[in-house]
Amino acid sequence: MKIEVCVQDLDGVRCAIEAGADRVELCSALDTGGLTPSAGLVEAAVELARDAGRRDFVQVLIRSRTGGFVYSRCEIDVMRRDIRHLLAAGADGVVIGLLTASGDVDVAGSEALVDAADGNFVTYHRAVDAAREPLQAVADAARLGARRILTSGAAQAAGDGVDMLKLMVAALPEGVAVMAGGGVTEESVPGLLATGIQAIHFSGRKLTVDSAPSGPGGGDGIRSVTHPAIVERLVRTVRSAEAVMRTR
Repeated sequence: MKIEVCVQDLDGVRCAIEAGADRVELCSALDTGGLTPSAGLVEAAVELARDAGRRDFVQVLIRSRTGGFVYSRCEIDVMRRDIRHLLAAGADGVVIGLLTASGDVDVAGSEALVDAADGNFVTYHRAVDAAREPLQAVADAARLGARRILTSGAAQAAGDGVDMLKLMVAALPEGVAVMAGGGVTEESVPGLLATGIQAIHFSGRKLTVDSAPSGPGGGDGIRSVTHPAIVERLVRTVRSAEAVMRTR
């Protein structure tokens, strides 16, 4: 069972490393669902991971803006460029997700981004949970080259999507992993592992008040940060539940 922590800064990367996670999904603006991180952040995260002896650790989210997952040709071109630059900065893989206005996987747009990844690891994110037919969406994403699917099983929280997760695990070909993510809690972990998923994804965040001045242009000063204790507890819970399953 692989554990991925979604983080938005170097403190988050460091927290994931120290907790024993297998990798991070690196983004910015996690409070908005996550956006493409900067090349500088990617470079620094990769250096931090490699200094800790961790390889294939940094997956980067490719999402050019907030809002829905239907993108224009210009937006897809920007994301294609971002993929090339961030892989050159050392990223180990990319995380993408695109839909059409009718709620299906955007085949042409996805192909363009997979081609830009040039053989590097591609994860398809929770856009599949917003698709018209989630089970068909994960199959389409796999056919287009995604080797991992991040999904809540089309539910608001992954713990409520276990039936769909089981169907997704059964439907996908060998070599394509299902990674459960979205509202993962310690209580939901055993049920998620029982679906047959190969990976689990969470952010382990906590809201904090930034006491530094921000002013009218800086927002309300409340932001979320990766919380070491939450991440450590979730990692420990996953490892314990995995050990229990192996003894059955």
